[in-house]
Amino acid sequence: MSHSLAPAWLVSPADPNALHSGIWPASMHRADDGILEVGGVPVTDLVEEYGTPLYVFDQDDLVARARSVQRAVTDACDAHGITGSVYYASKSFISGHVVSWINSAGLGFDVASGGEMAIALAGGAEPGHLEFQGNNKSVAELEQAIAAGVGCIVIDAPIEAERIQECARTHDVRQKVMVRVNTGVHADTHDYLATAREDQKFGLSPDEAINLVASLREASHLDFVGLHSHIGSQIFRTEGFLEAATRMVDAYQRVLLEGESLTLNLGGGFGIAYTEADQPMDVGDLLSAIVDHVADLTSARGIPMPDLAFEPGRIISGPAGVTLYSVGVTKPVEVHNGDDVATRLYVSVDGGMSDNARPALYGAHYSTRLATRASNAAPALVRVVGKHCESGDIVVNADYLPGDVHPGDVLAVAATGAYCYSLASNYNVVGRPPVVAVSGGTSTLMVAGETVSDVLSRDQGLSRGQG
Repeated sequence: MSHSLAPAWLVSPADPNALHSGIWPASMHRADDGILEVGGVPVTDLVEEYGTPLYVFDQDDLVARARSVQRAVTDACDAHGITGSVYYASKSFISGHVVSWINSAGLGFDVASGGEMAIALAGGAEPGHLEFQGNNKSVAELEQAIAAGVGCIVIDAPIEAERIQECARTHDVRQKVMVRVNTGVHADTHDYLATAREDQKFGLSPDEAINLVASLREASHLDFVGLHSHIGSQIFRTEGFLEAATRMVDAYQRVLLEGESLTLNLGGGFGIAYTEADQPMDVGDLLSAIVDHVADLTSARGIPMPDLAFEPGRIISGPAGVTLYSVGVTKPVEVHNGDDVATRLYVSVDGGMSDNARPALYGAHYSTRLATRASNAAPALVRVVGKHCESGDIVVNADYLPGDVHPGDVLAVAATGAYCYSLASNYNVVGRPPVVAVSGGTSTLMVAGETVSDVLSRDQGLSRGQG
């Protein structure tokens, strides 16, 4: 029987201890003693060593996902005799360890700031494997990119072309550039995750982009190498990708010169499962459909097929990560719904919107399970909330946990490897949690956590003393 306060898509589980294989990291399972293990490490060991909240990455799962996407793109493109490239979404999560893992899988890096670029380069990424984008790259960032020798800069506005030209002239190099095209395709996703609608900040209309390409070809220190498109993030359906590819091939045909070799970057933003209701398409099938579509379009028009590039987004880092929290307070709350009264169990944990802003930003849904024990108690509808002074400080809006969940329990929240640490803040003067990797029964600290002392040390009024 469904709970009257539960969303329509949420089904009460027969076993609230069970893990859905499409949501949790590949190695995560519940051991015979009821404790969750990931990467061969019991959650209890991780909590004892690092505390909570704690971001945990299944290293082998993340690397396997990167290699799987790279293989899928290569296979789909090889079938048509073209080159396929993959760029990891640094904004989803980047650290020195991740850079080395992504390097080993053969992917490039999509960076959107000087900071992301700095981590990628310091971590050992080849400069030529970096693609630098963003709608407001500063002159200092462009200088940083060109001095480092980044492979390509994606131009978002004509004024950027002028700035890149001047920076490249100063360094006496020819800088490869692409132009971001706003295809106008309305991706089936949250409004804030759609990046190709007309009234938003990214890219140029096809006509504007084509006009800009003509001036790029006349620039003394710029090499125009292709067109870029990105329609959004957390997208499950193929229609938007295929329509965007059609519009990009239209633009490509209009700018292509005889004998010229160009690349179309068709973006990505492929969706992942955060709950059992999410049904993402197999990424290999999705990529094959897009590449085959481009092949059919170019063949019908009698033009050479371009090389292709993709930015798969969160599907690499997202499912490989979980966050661990300790329960501090549980509180049943009666909710009046017409003549009916229903109870929702609020479970407060020691983190919240400072370590996962996505529920507050996008109304994102997550899944949770007891991490340090199993229980025979009947499932109860819960809302997992954080400790911050906001009613919107929600970690998991709706899920079922054993009804005996209590203070001292540890919860695991799935699919937090993307856009959680990277969006983290110090709201309410809370330090950002540490990040660890697990593999082969051992854990490695990737990013140190912040203490309150760390946060206070930046306050110059405090460091100099009062008076």
